[in-house]
Amino acid sequence: MVFAMTETPHDGRLANEQLVSGLTRLLTVEKRAADIHVGRPQKDGVGRVFGGQVLAQALQAAQASVPEAKTAHSLHAYFLRGGKEGIPIEYRIERDFDGRSFSNRRIVAAQENEDGTFSPILNLTASFQVPESGLEHDASPMPDVAAPETLKSDMEMRRELADKMGSKLSDVQRSFMLRPRPIEMRTIDRLHWMNTEPREPNAHTWFRTAAPVTAEADSPDLHRAILTYASDYTLLGTSALPHGLSWMRGELVGASLDHTIWFHRDARADEWLLYCTDAPWSGGGRGFNRGRIYNQSGQLVASVAQEGMMRKRKAKS
Repeated sequence: MVFAMTETPHDGRLANEQLVSGLTRLLTVEKRAADIHVGRPQKDGVGRVFGGQVLAQALQAAQASVPEAKTAHSLHAYFLRGGKEGIPIEYRIERDFDGRSFSNRRIVAAQENEDGTFSPILNLTASFQVPESGLEHDASPMPDVAAPETLKSDMEMRRELADKMGSKLSDVQRSFMLRPRPIEMRTIDRLHWMNTEPREPNAHTWFRTAAPVTAEADSPDLHRAILTYASDYTLLGTSALPHGLSWMRGELVGASLDHTIWFHRDARADEWLLYCTDAPWSGGGRGFNRGRIYNQSGQLVASVAQEGMMRKRKAKS
C-alpha cells in the first residue's frame, strides 16, 4: 500500500493520456553522477510519498546501471521512513555483483533535510539475469473470474460511494477518494474501502494504465517499473478484510514495512493484468499479504509479498 497515498487535487478534465504521460515522467529518473540518480516529485503532491513511486524509481535507477542484456527478475525492499512530497529523491547505487548470468544492485533512496543532511527512506536490492530457457512449470493457474470488460471501474464505484456517504466524508477524504489515477482498476470482490463486514482475506482486481504507454517511452524496463508501482495498490488492504475496517474511513493506521516482487516473465502494463491477493496472517500490529499477477492469457507474470503495519485507530478522548 503505502508510506501514505499521495493526495493530489483532482481535475476531471485531465485526460487519461496526460495521466499516463505524467506517470512515465515520474518514473523516469535522471542521472546526476556515476551511480547517483534523482527521481522527481509527484506534481502537486501533498503529504507523504506513495510507496509504489519510490519502489519503481529505485528499480529504474538499478535498471539503468546494468547491461541491456540483463533484466530484473526480483527486488526486495524495506521502507525506513515516510518520504516527503515536493522534495526530489536521490538514489545511490552499489554494484555488489556482476557475473556472466546474474548481477546484483543495492540502492538507497534518500531525501535532503533542511540542514543539508540526507535521510534514507528506502533500501532496495534488485537482481538481474540474462534471459535463458530452462525447466518450466506453473502450479498456480489463474482463477476463473469475471472479465474486466464486464466490470465497473473502481473510480465509478468510488464516485457512487462518495455520493452515498455525502457529508460523512471530509473535503480531504473526498479529494483523496476521487483524485484521477494513472492506473485503471476494476475490482471483482469488495476491497476494504467498499466493505464494512468481516470477510475472507482474498481479493481479485484487474489493472492497467489508464491509456497506452507512448511509443517513445515504451520499453520492457518501463513496464516492469509501472507494474512495480501498481503492485503497491490494494495489497496491504487485503489483511484488513477479516476485520471489516478501512484506512479510507479513518479506522486504521498503517504503512508498508517491506515489499518483494519476483518477475517471472515480461508483461505490458497497458494491457489488462489480474492481481490476486491474499493475507494468510495478521497480528502484533502487522499484516502479511501476498499477490499473484497474471496476464489475460492466464500466465503468471509476477509474484508479490508485503508486510505492513496495521493498527486500529484509537478514538480521541
